[in-house]
Amino acid sequence: MAHTPDYDILVVGGGMVGAALACALGGTGLRIAVVEAVPLTASTQPSYDERTIALAFGSRRIFEGIGVWGEVARLGAMPIEKIHISDRGRFGFTHLSCAELGQEALGYVVEARVLGLALLTRLQQLPNVTWLCPATLENVDFQPENAVARIRHDGTTRDLRARLVVAADGADSAVRNVVGIDFERTEYGQSAVVTTVTINQPHNNTAYERFTDTGPLALLPMSDNRMAVVWSTRTDNVEALLGLTDEEYLARLQERFGDRLGPLTRLGKRRAYPLMLTRVKEHVRPRLVLIGNAAHTVHPVAGQGFNLGLRDVAALAEVLVAAKQEGRDLGDLEMLRRYADWRARDNRVISTFTNSLVRVFSNDFPPLAFARNLGLLAVDLVPPLKRRLLRVTSGLAGKLPRLARGLPLS
Repeated sequence: MAHTPDYDILVVGGGMVGAALACALGGTGLRIAVVEAVPLTASTQPSYDERTIALAFGSRRIFEGIGVWGEVARLGAMPIEKIHISDRGRFGFTHLSCAELGQEALGYVVEARVLGLALLTRLQQLPNVTWLCPATLENVDFQPENAVARIRHDGTTRDLRARLVVAADGADSAVRNVVGIDFERTEYGQSAVVTTVTINQPHNNTAYERFTDTGPLALLPMSDNRMAVVWSTRTDNVEALLGLTDEEYLARLQERFGDRLGPLTRLGKRRAYPLMLTRVKEHVRPRLVLIGNAAHTVHPVAGQGFNLGLRDVAALAEVLVAAKQEGRDLGDLEMLRRYADWRARDNRVISTFTNSLVRVFSNDFPPLAFARNLGLLAVDLVPPLKRRLLRVTSGLAGKLPRLARGLPLS
């Protein structure tokens, strides 16, 4: 005899991607449960840390559509109006401007903690979302009618039935490991050292992406004349960088970036994150779908990772709402393949784009260095090339979900 499910959708992972999906489905009438391993507060949730997120313009539209952007803007979001891309010590450069895109910004710089607070504020307003935390997934059994997830919550083990399980539990996904989905992982041999610095000249809402012989270096505009720094460097160099005094680190950073913004001062806390490219072999199975870093990770060059996961959220929410309206089973494989097929191209384009940037700009073979600098100039001078780059980096390329086009889910 078939059991009535406890929930329509069980989201495993309450970080930014999982929380965004719960918000997106908040007004649909679907019964949502979120399983999260740590207490859901912006101070304890590990994905709501000191990092800054470069939100694409398309991601702003998604946050508007799920009722979160107003709080993000209130708490603090710095618009990126221009991007300056250069190759350190060489002649190539490209300037990108929001005016060329016809939008008020190319994107926004938002602290992860701000996103966390805004998401949690919205989630508290949604009666159809149940939070189970701290809780951990122990096993999941996929049956013809339901998925049965065994979780450990409040010191006891219990089974939850759901029509669909969504794995939103990050790059080391427990769901992916439990069900045995294979993945390919390419280690870049790099880590991103993130921090903030203060500058003594106006940043004019300009972001900088500078390619150096040790990896890409990004400086992103923030409030109070600060810049967020994402310095990708060889893994064997990370401990040395973290061990420098603030003065030594600032001097090293100044040497890498140059004097365009004047002296760099007041260094913030430094954190390091390993960088890798991850591709899963399967994005969906009957009653299972992987989203966000559980499905893919990319190099932070061009700031695409979280935006890619947020478009997963928008596309999946749209597919699930359509299935509900059609009276379809939310865990039906044919229906879930609509989502997987839809997202395949965007995943491929962004992973290839970021991986190629890292490979091409980390190779100092003189003919290649000359060719890539000609390429940067070509992008700056040839309008169709620039428009294409603008649309990719702003999250406006390809077949966009309704939320990313500024439209309601249905």
